[in-house]
Amino acid sequence: MNHNDGHRRHFLKGAGATALAMAGASMFNERAHAASQGTAFPDADAQASVPLLKVAAGSCDCHVHIFDPQRYPYTPRRTYTPATASVAMLERFQKKLGMDRVVLVQPSGYGADNRCLVESLQRLGARARGVAVIDPSTVTLPELEQLHQVGVRGIRLNLEVKGETNVQVAADALAAAEKAVLPLGWAIQIYADTRVIVALAPRLLAMKSPVILDHFGGIKTRDGINDAAFGKLLQILRAGNVYVKLSAPYRASRQAPDYADILPFAQALVAAAPHRMVWASDWPHTGSASKRSGDLTQVEAFRAEDAGHTLDLLARWVPDETTRHQILVDNAAALFDFPRQP
Repeated sequence: MNHNDGHRRHFLKGAGATALAMAGASMFNERAHAASQGTAFPDADAQASVPLLKVAAGSCDCHVHIFDPQRYPYTPRRTYTPATASVAMLERFQKKLGMDRVVLVQPSGYGADNRCLVESLQRLGARARGVAVIDPSTVTLPELEQLHQVGVRGIRLNLEVKGETNVQVAADALAAAEKAVLPLGWAIQIYADTRVIVALAPRLLAMKSPVILDHFGGIKTRDGINDAAFGKLLQILRAGNVYVKLSAPYRASRQAPDYADILPFAQALVAAAPHRMVWASDWPHTGSASKRSGDLTQVEAFRAEDAGHTLDLLARWVPDETTRHQILVDNAAALFDFPRQP
């Protein structure tokens, strides 16, 4: 091959890549516009376009919920009544994203009744893990071992939905949770505002159990990238056994659908601890507690979020392919006890 042939092939390769990027950008913008109208994905069975980002084998969506009220009624002590999001819907959703693995998180609507979670894990098999809700004061080790057998690898403390901001109450709950699950090696997942999390720093840094912080560690982008609480969150990440889910940007930002103001936060979190970042869709995208009336007879519709579009945002937040593989595959496998990919 002469020099001109080599130059021409290089040019064609570059031109093809440019054309693909332009086509991808066009599709990305069209989907973004549709999602911004709030009508593109009206229910749990249609909440994703096919992402442009092709994920690696073994990739994991680390935070989804199953709602099956016809077979498993919600707790009377819930704060809202969500619509249905079944295992069959989840399987279709995950196939569209290209995800091989998934982590089911017990939603607040079921309280500590994990029956729906358990059956869903049994149906999904080895590709699924679970995060349960327990009462540490009453749960027994045999009960926890039964949960472990079906794939549970963590418990959840949902402080945000409860509106819990008392740091001592939160610290006591963390201590009780760790005492219950430490023998099993489970993680403790926390959904709380960043200011509550940083106030818990001494407890978090002393914990032997892995800690998972939901939804960008509870940040609110309106506080700004130089917010002192966010700076302390980065310090916790660098020093402790703490993971963060790059998930549900709509809970941190109001700039849907591209959430441009999330970008510097995501980059800072990944730079601080790339080995402790995981990704999650938060499907089926439950609503906001601030907009609920308290009328439990009203079924709350899910948000009109396009998770395919949100997955594509990960390529903007984490442009390095090796780091994305670490986040989507390796970190999730280590945290939730999946077999390592060959």
